[in-house]
Amino acid sequence: MSFPKSAKAIRAAALLLVAISLSGCASSLFGRRVMTAHECMTRVMYFESNRSSPEGMLAVGTVVMNRVKSDKYPNSVCAVVGQKNQFAPGVLSREMGKGSRLAASMATKVLNGGRHRYVGNAKFFHTAGMTFPYTNMHYLVEAGGNVFYEKRKDARRKSDPAFVNPPGLEAANRAARVMLLAYKTAPTQNIDSSAPAQAIHAQVPSLKAPRSQPDPRALPVPTEPPYAEAASTVSAERPKSAGHAMLQPISIDDVIAANGGF
Repeated sequence: MSFPKSAKAIRAAALLLVAISLSGCASSLFGRRVMTAHECMTRVMYFESNRSSPEGMLAVGTVVMNRVKSDKYPNSVCAVVGQKNQFAPGVLSREMGKGSRLAASMATKVLNGGRHRYVGNAKFFHTAGMTFPYTNMHYLVEAGGNVFYEKRKDARRKSDPAFVNPPGLEAANRAARVMLLAYKTAPTQNIDSSAPAQAIHAQVPSLKAPRSQPDPRALPVPTEPPYAEAASTVSAERPKSAGHAMLQPISIDDVIAANGGF
């Protein structure tokens, strides 16, 4: 069967479109743009965490990257975020608003290797304040309105109350928030006497110095979370789920650059 020259061209073009569609590359041709890992990470942080909580966004991003590394989940950020019934409905399609810039900044940090150390290897989280009739939820930390946990056998009792951060861990979270926001957020008065808060106050004057001054140095981060002084006088064992290291040390230079400088 023979075709006129113009008909052959149309037929060839149609076959090409079909081939592209079957290969999964037609999204840009039909008005749909393929999302990057950074976009997917920004979205999951935005819709799954308190939108003013950088440490909460960092924690959500850590969970996503833990799943990417696991053999039990897809091996790309967008595939993990897009899994059915795993994250907020419409996480890859709904419109973002206030807080998206912070989410984008935290997404960059996570994709460059930043992690919330208290989250550890956790691959799960749920809204803070909730309880479930399961005993395999080993809670690690609360951040950004979520509690993060690993699945371990007999980790808790069904009658246990909802998990909340112990005082020292909450102080560490607040200190991390100040660092991640480039010192634009002041810690509350009840933790001003903590080690991280004192370290932060000691660094604040250097940020007000003229640009000709030497760059501020990275904050000293203690090797263990600053548990409340009262706890040090009690022989009770520290919560095993709180972890034994502060959030990953963050250079002030890096934070300033990520937030557009002063």
